[in-house]
Formats: sequence, structure tokens, C-alpha cells
Amino acid sequence: MQKRRIFQMEIISNNKTATNTVEVEFKASAEEFEQAVQAAYLKKKKNINVPGFRKGKAPRKIIEAEYGEGVFYEDAVNGMYQKSVAEVIDELKLEVVDMPNIEVTEVSKENGVSFKATFTTKPEVEIKDYKGIKVNKTVKNVTDEDVANELKRYQEKDARIIDVTDRPLQKGDTAVFDFEGFVDGEAFEGGKAEHFSLEIGSGQFIPGFEDGMVGHSIDEEFEINVTFPENYNAENLKGKPAVFKCKIHEIKAKEYAELDDEFAKDVSDFDTLDEFKADIRAKLEESAKNAADAKLDADITDAVIEKLEGEIPDAMINNRVDDLVRDWEYRNRYQGITVADYLKFTNTTIEQFKENFKEPAAKQVKLRLALEKIAQIENVAVTDEDVEKEYAEMAENYKMELDKVKALVAEQALRKDLEVEKAFDIVRESADVTEVTE
Repeated sequence: MQKRRIFQMEIISNNKTATNTVEVEFKASAEEFEQAVQAAYLKKKKNINVPGFRKGKAPRKIIEAEYGEGVFYEDAVNGMYQKSVAEVIDELKLEVVDMPNIEVTEVSKENGVSFKATFTTKPEVEIKDYKGIKVNKTVKNVTDEDVANELKRYQEKDARIIDVTDRPLQKGDTAVFDFEGFVDGEAFEGGKAEHFSLEIGSGQFIPGFEDGMVGHSIDEEFEINVTFPENYNAENLKGKPAVFKCKIHEIKAKEYAELDDEFAKDVSDFDTLDEFKADIRAKLEESAKNAADAKLDADITDAVIEKLEGEIPDAMINNRVDDLVRDWEYRNRYQGITVADYLKFTNTTIEQFKENFKEPAAKQVKLRLALEKIAQIENVAVTDEDVEKEYAEMAENYKMELDKVKALVAEQALRKDLEVEKAFDIVRESADVTEVTE
């Protein structure tokens, strides 16, 4: 049992009751409680009616006589405990990761106010063998076929749509047609349309339908026999054989430009096809390198997390889940989609929605703890120059004034982030990387 005083706050006991849990009993003096009661009276009196006095003008003793001595106690205690808890955390140097559970154990004019608070604290973790992690880096070689496929995408964007009248429908064409579907000889809801436009091979219709269209011509009437998939969204059609009566009105095809210097000039800033191809290859190689680096970092991250030892409080992961949910809503705000909207559209609960974020949240929390520990072990230092450079880059990236960035991002938090980044650099640079060509 230990006693120490913070201003007029007395810590009675400080006990670790479980892993990452600290229970603290502390007390505010009668004098401090009296000050809090007086503050509550001054704040509340303007709303209190007492017979014989103008509203807000009744003395405290009169109000207490009218409504009871404890009329201001609840407001007084509420006004005290947040400050008191903050002082306890500061005095005991607790690294708290969640809101504490507060219990008021005594309130009296003579003895003051006693509290019991249960804090969830940041876990003590260990990590070993984080240097020399063995990991493969898979690098994709860019081939002539990759370049050709990219050129094909440019051709697709630049293609002209032409009417076809001299041949049957082919894969890749777009058919404009009528159709009506029947199951067991009966037409079904949603199975009929006129002048419907469908690109053959797009997979927009159920399996077998688009293949059944191929080879038929304009004005031809024909039937297609298909079977609805077992996982089809309409319950009454799942697994059912169906017949579709069809008639084609139009066939449209894409006409592609020749791959030559003129094409390169039309779709790029280059004068020749060879220059355009070289640029495509360079961009594909850069993209492949970035993808390989990202995958390498992800694999190193997984290895670091595996090496972390320690019991992580659920509160840390749950709080990170809440952060990710807020991030999701922020990203979707321009589409006007809120979490409530999503839950309604998908017929899911908030608990089910949050479950999607549990795994990434747990990984992020564990990685952060691991890297903070590595930074401690390696005595990672963040200089003022590092901080100023990061602020400047943030200002440039977000097109904001430097002072505004500094006002929004606390320096202490930024320093911790930079420590974590430097710790990861140490792990990455020491990793035993084997390059594998895909």
C-alpha cells in the first residue's frame, strides 16, 4: 500500500490486478470536494427556482435546505473525476490504452470523495531475432506479351463502334436484341427485355447464354437452352433449366486502329510506336518493382508480427477497429454512403461489419508495438531536422500551409511515427532477401 499526494488528491493503493490491468484507489479531500460543490452551485443556480427568491438568486444553503444537502454532489463529482483521473495517470506514469472504469466508493462532506479506477495499460512486449529475417522477393520480368497487352488496352480505348450487317454474331461483338425467358413453359419475372445491348463474352448473363448467341444473324429468331446456377440470386430460379426466345436487331463491332506511328501520336505524347512501346515497358517495369517492394514489406511485416511476444489487450484492437470504421466512412463520404446506409443495404449488423476490420486492426496494433519495441532496443533517435522535413513534405502533399499542418499534427505523435518508420527501415535493411523471378 502506498500513499502519495497530487495537489489535494491522495492515492490510497495502486495494484496490478491482471495482465495489462491496474486498479487504483484514490481520494479527494473534503476541502477539494467543498470547492467542487461550490463550483457546481455557481454553475447550476441560474436554473433553480426557490419560493421567495428570484430565479438564480437563491443562496446555496437555501437551495440545499429545499432540495437536500446532496443536491449538487453529482455535478461536483462529475466535475472532479476527469481532472483527478488525469492526475493519477500522470503521477503513476500509466500508459493507458482505453477509457478507465471509474467507481465512486464514497461521497461525504466530512471525508470528501473516494474513487476506484481500473485502467487498461499498454502491454509489455518482447521481440527477438528481428534482424536477418529470411524472405523472398518475387520480381516479375516484363515481357513483349505484357507490352502487347497494354497496347491492346489503348486500342480498346481508341476503338470505333461500327454496324455489322454481312456476318453472324461473334465473340467480342455487341448484340442489340429482344429476349424472353421461360421456366417449365412459363414466363418469369425479369426474364424479358427489348432492344437489350449485350457485349458477347462479357459474362453479364448466366453461363451458356452468350455462347448460345454466337453464330446467329440479324432478324433471326432462335432459342437458347440454359440452366440457372445453383447460387443464382432469385430463389425460384436456382438450378432450373430455362429456354430463352431471342431475336437480334443489330450487331455492333469494335474497329481497332493500326499499331503504327500515327496510332502512337494519337494516344500518347510520342512520335513513334517504338518510343511509345519503350515508355510502356518502362512504366510496367516500374509498376512491377513497386509491387515487388510492397509485397516484400508485407512479408517482412508478417515475420515481425510473428516474432512479437506479449498479451495484447482487446481494447487496443477494438479501438483500432473503430479507427478503421471511421476511415471507411471518410473514404466513402463523397459517394454519400454512411456506415448506417451500408448496414441497411447489406442487411448486416454493426458487429458483423466491424468483424471485417478485426484482422487488419490486430495486425496494425501488433506491428506498431513490435516496431516501438525495436526502436527502443536500437535507441532510434528522431532529430528536429527529421520532424521539420516530415512537416514540410506533409504540407506539400496536402497543399496546406506549414503552420496549419503543425497545428493539426502534434509533434510528439509525429516523432513516434518517425521512430516506427526508422525501426522498420532497420528490419528491412537487415533482412536476408532472396530475389525470385516470376
